[in-house]
Amino acid sequence: MGIRDWPEGERPREKLLSLGAAALSDAELLAIFLRVGVKGRSAVDLARDLLSGFGGLRQLLEADRLRFCAEHGLGEAKYVQLQAVLELSRRHLASQIERGGALTSPALVRAFLASHLRHLGHEEFAALFLDTQHHVIRFESMFRGTLDSASVYPREVARRALELGAGAVIFAHNHPSGVAEPSGADRRITERLKEALGLFDIRVLDHFVVGDGDVVSFAERGWL
Repeated sequence: MGIRDWPEGERPREKLLSLGAAALSDAELLAIFLRVGVKGRSAVDLARDLLSGFGGLRQLLEADRLRFCAEHGLGEAKYVQLQAVLELSRRHLASQIERGGALTSPALVRAFLASHLRHLGHEEFAALFLDTQHHVIRFESMFRGTLDSASVYPREVARRALELGAGAVIFAHNHPSGVAEPSGADRRITERLKEALGLFDIRVLDHFVVGDGDVVSFAERGWL
């Protein structure tokens, strides 16, 4: 039986229109993206098989091109579409932050930083530069590779903050291991940055460490 033969209230598209996207399962949302199944399997069946084969939604969304296109029912056209959807999501989060100010919604800041850093296979250190009213000026990646006190340069961060006229900064970096717990090196780096920026009256509002399923805030830990 194809999806068209299902009761109307159980079809993913009709269900989304009547109940909203949040009411759908991962498989149902993925089925809408796929649009069609393969011989002998509906789009929902295919979506369930893909989620199972990849190990979950995140693993599917972050699969590289070769891995993604190797699956029956997928291919380069779907890969291109998916990458476009993911980038639209990142830009949507960025536009929300730019309109509303970074500190109006801590959850939004977390989601924005996770969307940019969580999927990376290397460590990357980034900064969200804010004006004196804590509205976003710019988000920039500053350093990449193994992050320690020797590879993050407070002088460079301070120079960039002064160039942009920033009054405050939120830092973020990822742990490719998936464990978001900050290390001793993370805390030392943050203290050095705080001291350097403090010379120019630029506040460090927070430092987020992005892991696999969690984002840890230094400010919430009382470390700033």
